[in-house]
Amino acid sequence: MTTPRLSLGLPVYNGEEYLAESLDALLGQSFEDFELIISDNASTDGTEEICRTYLAKDSRIRYVRLAENIGAGPNHNFVFAEARGELFKWASHDDLYGRDLLLRCVEALDERPDIVLAHSWNAIIDEHSRVTQPFDYTLATDSPRAPIRFRSLLLEPGGDDFYGVIRSDVLRRVKPHDSYHHADRVFVADIALHGPFYQVPELLYFRRDHPARAERANPTLRKRCANLDPRRADKRRHPMVRLLGEYVLGFVGAVQRAPLSAADRRECYRHLGEWLTARARPGSGERIEDRPPVDFTDFDLDAVVPGRQGRVR
Repeated sequence: MTTPRLSLGLPVYNGEEYLAESLDALLGQSFEDFELIISDNASTDGTEEICRTYLAKDSRIRYVRLAENIGAGPNHNFVFAEARGELFKWASHDDLYGRDLLLRCVEALDERPDIVLAHSWNAIIDEHSRVTQPFDYTLATDSPRAPIRFRSLLLEPGGDDFYGVIRSDVLRRVKPHDSYHHADRVFVADIALHGPFYQVPELLYFRRDHPARAERANPTLRKRCANLDPRRADKRRHPMVRLLGEYVLGFVGAVQRAPLSAADRRECYRHLGEWLTARARPGSGERIEDRPPVDFTDFDLDAVVPGRQGRVR
């Protein structure tokens, strides 16, 4: 068996509503040298049947069904642990992917040995796959200086860099994804301390916002953390102060572990102090999904995303 260039990791729990659309978009990519690792977190709906149907049709798929729900965080870490490619990307069961997303990201990583993560312009789609809101990516994650990248991720509204194509050797050097409050923000900042990111200037990634999405289905901080790891539901072992404290200490640990000069490390700590004081710039707590919809009637999603032609909607 040849080793694929890229590994895609798709952790899923009860994803039957949108899973087939996402699989069609991933398997129809113009870049084909990948494996797709699906880890089914003990789903109770039709997820297993969908996965096995696609498994029988495409040899690039590896399907694992877990005996119990270990939580979204450990499941994300599991699919990466199973990966064989020199490049890695997490995929979500409810998002859509432009046909050339993987190709453009891999090309960027090949052309720029200094960058550690490549993604594309992205937008929000609703439950009916209508584009409702574009992202305005303003983060300075492309800066050659780690403290600038770190400060931007701390203080600016973010994108979806977590779902970019990432060098596997970099991912192995950062701490695995945790399950405290906003652990994903710490995880992305940890990656950024190892090198610059690059945004492909094409609209190729479409994040679906719908009522069942984890962030909306789990409205409280504790429920969101318990979704990441069921053990976080225990209030005695995981009081709120711990869920928040680990968030702050996560940034501290990322700076401590990163390959930084003493001067850059001190600068990162200063930015962390700025963040603790200000918490965020005015308006940065706004969810992009909550903005009024934008007219995207001129954008043909079906022409960009594989598997859309002929799909009954």
